Amino acid sequence: MTNAVAELDLCALAAAIAAGDVTSVAATTVALERLDTVGSKLNAVVRLDVERALRAAEAADRQRASGAALPPLHGVPLAHKDLFYRAGDLSAGGSKIRAGFRPDVTATVVQRLDASGALDLGRLQLAEFAMSPTGYNEHNGHALNPWNPAYVPGGSSSGSAVAVAARLVAGSLGTDTGGSLRHPGAMCGLVGLKPTWGLVPTDGVMPLSASLDCVGPLTRTARDSARLLSMIAGHDYETPLKGDIRGMAIAVPGGYYRELLDPGIAVRLEQAVVVLRKLGVTTIETAPPDMALINALMQVLMSAEAATIHRRWLIERPQDYADQVRARLEPGLLYPATRYVEALSLRAALTQGWIAACIGSADLALLPAISLHVPTVAATTEGDPADVAAFIGKLTHCTRGINYLGLPAASVPCGFDAASMPVAFQLVGRPFAEAAILRVADAYQSATEWHLHAPVAAELNQTKREPCPSSICIPMRSASA
Repeated sequence: MTNAVAELDLCALAAAIAAGDVTSVAATTVALERLDTVGSKLNAVVRLDVERALRAAEAADRQRASGAALPPLHGVPLAHKDLFYRAGDLSAGGSKIRAGFRPDVTATVVQRLDASGALDLGRLQLAEFAMSPTGYNEHNGHALNPWNPAYVPGGSSSGSAVAVAARLVAGSLGTDTGGSLRHPGAMCGLVGLKPTWGLVPTDGVMPLSASLDCVGPLTRTARDSARLLSMIAGHDYETPLKGDIRGMAIAVPGGYYRELLDPGIAVRLEQAVVVLRKLGVTTIETAPPDMALINALMQVLMSAEAATIHRRWLIERPQDYADQVRARLEPGLLYPATRYVEALSLRAALTQGWIAACIGSADLALLPAISLHVPTVAATTEGDPADVAAFIGKLTHCTRGINYLGLPAASVPCGFDAASMPVAFQLVGRPFAEAAILRVADAYQSATEWHLHAPVAAELNQTKREPCPSSICIPMRSASA
């Protein structure tokens, strides 16, 4: 029973609970047990609200038994990154500084999930103040990648990705300021969806950079992401997923987006393009504009806004930051106001320029999610700090500029590398093109099986699915799948 319930993805679990095939109490009990055991081993969990969750599950089962109409996520247990506020609950944001903080508000997205019938089991690990693409957290320790605990899970929404990939919960909310949904999605074999800036409310969420922060889902499938996005954005993204993407066009930008691309990652991306072409998509080659300018202005916005939030703590409690985090925050205190205003004022024009150059006449652009192989924890923490920082910076090569532009994007798993670690591509669209991104991702997953693979640590008690060893192997699902 435990394994069967844990293997259900978000939409399947919601359907099973609605049909009475699985009770909410059973699903919640399984999730809590796995979060406590496997989640602890992978350092993915910050806090579980066991008694409250079980009471809510019992109430959900009573409601179903009464014959009342059920909302779309009725009785489904979820857990989220520890910067989503629930009034009165601890919310440390992965930090030492906020260890005892209890907000007096509840995040709008949490309220919307409550209204959708979802259960909130607690909070999951993250990088300190959401400031690391690897998931680095000096205070709480690293969350560990369930595919191989020697590797980073990606960040900053590290615990969310670990929990979903390891089948501890069927879905989780995270945030993305420079790639913090797409990095862990790519590194853990998940769909990490960053919505258009402003589409999903961020009130009641610990901010990093208000001009860049986005709230979105981490899930196993594009359909699951569509379900969660529908709940938190207030628009139906699931119904349009028909599996037919014939006639769509996807741009494949070169230049900047190929500069750091590892040959092994490139092969997987090329295979994904082949699959999309077989599904009826036309691909065109494009060239990006000056990304150095876009990345520099993104850095100005993030640094200045983050430093504004942290200024008092940097003065009064500098010792309570990890060195890696403080080193990223302090430069933001030095930018002149004119540079910050310039970064804001150029944003619209640069966004239109990027869209014209990278997407052009196509519907979407396909980029690497991460240009490099998933790194080990050692590679991102040991050695000369300047070398480590430079290496970590390469992980955001293909993601950070998209936040400055405010565009929607999603990581989509597309295979494994020679070390059996996940590989992903990234779909990027025009503002509010989430529906198109999800359509393509869903159709791709309907034709392939990469998202069905599960991490196989011994404690997960699952049957191993071997990654395809051949560089030319493209596992396609049968028409009946």
